[in-house]
Amino acid sequence: MKTLQENKSMGRGWLLGIACSLLGASAAWAEPQIQAINMSQQAGVDIVRIELSEPLAAVPTGFTIQSPPRVAIDLPGVGNALGRNAIELNQGNLRSANIAQAGDRARVVLNLRQASNYQAKLEGNALVISLGSSGVQQAQAPGEPVHFAQSLNSAPQALRDIDFRRGAEGTGRVIVNLPSNQVGVDIQQQGHSLIVEFLRSSLPENLRRKIDVTDFGTPVQMITTTQAGDRVRMVVEPKGNWEHSAYQSDNQFVLEVRPQKVDPNKLTQGPGFAGDKLSLNFQNIEVRALLQVIADFTNFNVVTSDTVTGNVTLRLKDVPWDQALDIIMQAKGLGLKKSGNVLWIAPKDELAAKEKLDLESKAAIAQLEPLRSQSFQLNYVKAEEIAKGLAGQSIGAGSGSNGSSNSGGNSSSSGTGTRILSPRGSVISESRTNQLFVSDIPSKLEEIQAMIAKIDVPVRQVLIEARIVEANDKFGRALGVKLGANDLRGQQGGIPGYSVGGGNYVTIGGNYNGVGSQTNQGVTANYNNTQFINMPANVSSDSFSGGTAAQVALSLFSATANRFLNLELSALESDGKGKVVSSPRIITADQVKAVIEQGEELPYQVATASGATSIAFRKANLKLEVTPQITPEGSVILNVDVNKDSRGTLTPQGYAINTKHAQTQVLVENGGTVVIGGIYTQDEGETVNKVPLLGDVPLLGNLFKNTVRTSSKTELLIFLTPKVVSERTAVR
Repeated sequence: MKTLQENKSMGRGWLLGIACSLLGASAAWAEPQIQAINMSQQAGVDIVRIELSEPLAAVPTGFTIQSPPRVAIDLPGVGNALGRNAIELNQGNLRSANIAQAGDRARVVLNLRQASNYQAKLEGNALVISLGSSGVQQAQAPGEPVHFAQSLNSAPQALRDIDFRRGAEGTGRVIVNLPSNQVGVDIQQQGHSLIVEFLRSSLPENLRRKIDVTDFGTPVQMITTTQAGDRVRMVVEPKGNWEHSAYQSDNQFVLEVRPQKVDPNKLTQGPGFAGDKLSLNFQNIEVRALLQVIADFTNFNVVTSDTVTGNVTLRLKDVPWDQALDIIMQAKGLGLKKSGNVLWIAPKDELAAKEKLDLESKAAIAQLEPLRSQSFQLNYVKAEEIAKGLAGQSIGAGSGSNGSSNSGGNSSSSGTGTRILSPRGSVISESRTNQLFVSDIPSKLEEIQAMIAKIDVPVRQVLIEARIVEANDKFGRALGVKLGANDLRGQQGGIPGYSVGGGNYVTIGGNYNGVGSQTNQGVTANYNNTQFINMPANVSSDSFSGGTAAQVALSLFSATANRFLNLELSALESDGKGKVVSSPRIITADQVKAVIEQGEELPYQVATASGATSIAFRKANLKLEVTPQITPEGSVILNVDVNKDSRGTLTPQGYAINTKHAQTQVLVENGGTVVIGGIYTQDEGETVNKVPLLGDVPLLGNLFKNTVRTSSKTELLIFLTPKVVSERTAVR
């Protein structure tokens, strides 16, 4: 048994005893302190004993973490009297222990070698923690669930939230906010799916759903959460080669699904050491014999260098064989080189010297090896661009005559790129036949051939169809009146007007010329000058679309036909609807910008520096500018810039331009349609022109005013539909 306990000096203990006696402090009043952490093994089970100065009232709560494997215990109202926060144990499944103090709470974190469950109980002033003897993966039989956390709640509790995030290196993280840390969790792998069950839990209606997370670019494709009896069942569907881990921090449970990476230089695949376990107990055994034991245990062939000598004493129990081999090599300063299923073990210096010698030999051969020439026929890329890349020149640098680019071994490149050819290599591009002629050592020619095979491939194309829909709804109503009178008695020998006494008369006309005509003031009667109310229906608004108002007239006159009262009513109601659909479409290669436009250029005058005027043009057109990018999942990212301009009103400086513009970036699935923008406008107006006072008279006031009421609604929507062209016939 290994014990770590604080060594207190006698002087400090003596002073502390005097202080406690003077203050009359009792042991029950003092805050419990962590005094020691002991580690032992009983029947293959790791036992951690945390000694406290005072007994705890109840068993504290805690949680486990799968990656990295840890067990955390929260001790409320407990202090740390050890004098340090990190304790190295290195026994059994336990590596070390850390103590973190936050306010009046201490957290003891046990760092494990493999994930394990735990059980806690109280024994007097000690808290005893029993760790499982094996990790989660080793204890799990195929198809058998892993009990991540025990269920400690008696009544069902509702989950708070379910979220998904993308982590580093394409890791998918399913985050579940639990109501408390008492909820039990089981994890099970069924086929290609992960089943996570939250015991004694309920799922709110808003969380009972299926979440499609394909666009995040992680192994996780779909997350389905349902209620199954008294537990919540979550099905996580990944794809490809993946591995998972889970951990819980307070009330947050996190399931991580990572893409599995295959390392050809690693003895066993997976995180950490994942080989079959073995136990070794040797006293003063030769290293070569010990390596032979490991070779017999594994499927690898071990070749040991003659310089590997010495003896070693070790005792390992239930340790992965790759970890045991690593411990032996670290202890004796050995290195390892893997080639297929053969392991070559030698001192590190010998391996480094051998590798250096091999590299120097290859470099010498490259300087003496005869050059070979090879031609490459390029079909989809320009030979000139590949030639500049091989020679380390920047794209766009000058080329030789006749469309050829010649880069010799001693020539200096004009760009700042990295040269791919060897120092003796050269390349010539022929633009007429689009061929590449490379002269270099055979190993470089093989590299260039492999590189060209990856570059010279047909680029996928995308057909982008935009649909710009403009809809308008216009309504207008106009009502007007013309009221006039004429008195012709003066022109027919009588006296016009009405007597006002004293031999004076007054007459009424539509305007100054009208009254002059009635009184024979040197002009003949003009019918248009008889109107004194001239307010016809005003149909000049765009809502009437150039319509003409209907008219009806009425005239009241005397028996001698020398006095007239004329009335004309005009009215118009217009209701118009229209729709304009513009559908530009264009096809382009992946990650290549494409532009298509149609319209007109309007002239206008501009002043020059000399003071004269010149004619310039500005565009009023329909334009679609788009750059597509095909994602690995088959969706398309579009950088879109759409213009829908039209000719506006005519001004003294030229025509105004009515513009409609949208610029955005959007992710759309292949063949799907998305609305990237919309503009909705509504204009309503009512205009009343009237004669003061007379226009306000009820009913009769309609003869002294005109009314115009307009309403206009317009709506603009922009739709985008990208389609990845996989066949030539799809372009049609």
